[in-house]
Amino acid sequence: MSSAVNVLVVGVGPHTRLNHLPALAAAQDSGLAGTVTGIDLPDAVGGVEYGTADRPRRMPVVPVQPFPVPTQSLPDGVRHVLEGVVERERIGAVVVATEPSVHLPYALWAMERGLPVLLDKPLTVHPGASTDPAAAQAIADDFDILLDAYRAARRRDPQMVVSVMSQRRWHPAFRRVRELIAEVAEATNCPVTSIQSSHGDGQWRLPDELVDVTYHGFDRGYGKAAHSGYHHFDAVPWWLAAGERPGKEIDEVEVHAVCTRPADFLAQLTVADHARLLPGFADRNRYTGQDLDRFTAGHGEVDVFLNVAYRSHGRVMALGSHNLAHTAFSQRGNLQTVAGGLYKGNGRIGQEVHLIQQGPFQALHLHVLQTLHGDEDGIDQHAAGGADHIELHVFRNDRLGLGWERHRALGFTDLVRDSGGSTVLPTQRSSRTCAVAEFLAHLAGRVPRAELTSDLSDHRRPARLMAGAYLSMARRWAMAGQPAAPVVLGFHPTAPAARAGHPLAALGATR
Repeated sequence: MSSAVNVLVVGVGPHTRLNHLPALAAAQDSGLAGTVTGIDLPDAVGGVEYGTADRPRRMPVVPVQPFPVPTQSLPDGVRHVLEGVVERERIGAVVVATEPSVHLPYALWAMERGLPVLLDKPLTVHPGASTDPAAAQAIADDFDILLDAYRAARRRDPQMVVSVMSQRRWHPAFRRVRELIAEVAEATNCPVTSIQSSHGDGQWRLPDELVDVTYHGFDRGYGKAAHSGYHHFDAVPWWLAAGERPGKEIDEVEVHAVCTRPADFLAQLTVADHARLLPGFADRNRYTGQDLDRFTAGHGEVDVFLNVAYRSHGRVMALGSHNLAHTAFSQRGNLQTVAGGLYKGNGRIGQEVHLIQQGPFQALHLHVLQTLHGDEDGIDQHAAGGADHIELHVFRNDRLGLGWERHRALGFTDLVRDSGGSTVLPTQRSSRTCAVAEFLAHLAGRVPRAELTSDLSDHRRPARLMAGAYLSMARRWAMAGQPAAPVVLGFHPTAPAARAGHPLAALGATR
């Protein structure tokens, strides 16, 4: 009897085509996935090509009508279409990879229907989250709604699973960092004491594109923190948890965020600057600086920097800085705007750095850097400066008699990992494939629940950290740029609710 599961993919935009469909193709090749059917808005129907040149595939796409957000329930017409596809295609699992403001109703529908879910990140977001405190707080409320629905679904069917595709949890380098933290915590009883994380993706969105190109844009009142920030909101608490010791569990965080918005970017590089730097821009551009200020008023964040204090029983266990930037080194040099190409391509270059200190005992420096587009031929993609360049430096106090080396440098080949008889490369693509494969392997009975890497129940902390970041931005916006009190919220399963008088105090601290 085949263990292949027929999969429904909700949302088939550029993000899905780059990230999910290659992993689903690999799962089909391994016998874990059966048919793959897509759901999207009417302008996306007609089928999507995916797979490889020697084994091309075509995914049929069924149209549904757009609906207002935010909402917890799908409109009857959308629900009717989905039910028809589930019955006709004998769907056994759902991948929710839509625009994140509609993750919630699709995930709730799937759980109600008893269908296992692979939920894309971020879990949810709400329009205006960076300007409206109520919309920001709703991000944290949404997690509680999702978790309640998940628990109810598991009571009906103990085999039910919701996995979150936060792929850095499967990334060999990120897993190695977690193991190193746990090893030193076990030997010294010392948690992580500070962490500096940054991500820059080199997006150069030209002034007219701020208005005209909305995919992964800022017009919904949110931006970088929702586009890719969840990876950091998830990875950092996941690492911190590896260093927690009895009596030193993190039960509260304090978040202070500052951000730039399109108006700030247009002050950094004006319309006139763009016209001088890029021949032909002045002829193409339809907007004056005043037009752009008007059209982008209330748009979401372009870059956001967070200062975070992670506390235990009122004492700071770790300090964190989380710096998330679209505005960073780019290799874009022309006016071309490919459909979806501002999401990936158009010269975007990734820079990701994490510096972790564990008291006087250990420092970890993880660098994931690129100086290429990632699609340039004839260049060693794993060498320094290549598309997949990665290095992890491990510094340890070698004078304690614990047999530690003072310094180790681990490169790409050192970080390759064997898992279940397959090789996992230290790349985002390989990690995404692992995420999809683990989800489907669990459904096939090959991976027990206890070994799932990213179960929904383990995502309260990143959901709250994201909510806190947006609430801090929204409060600053509401106060017209004046200093605002930081956001303080509960963070640990056994912690009391956040202190009275602080935003999110009513959200409690149950994980």
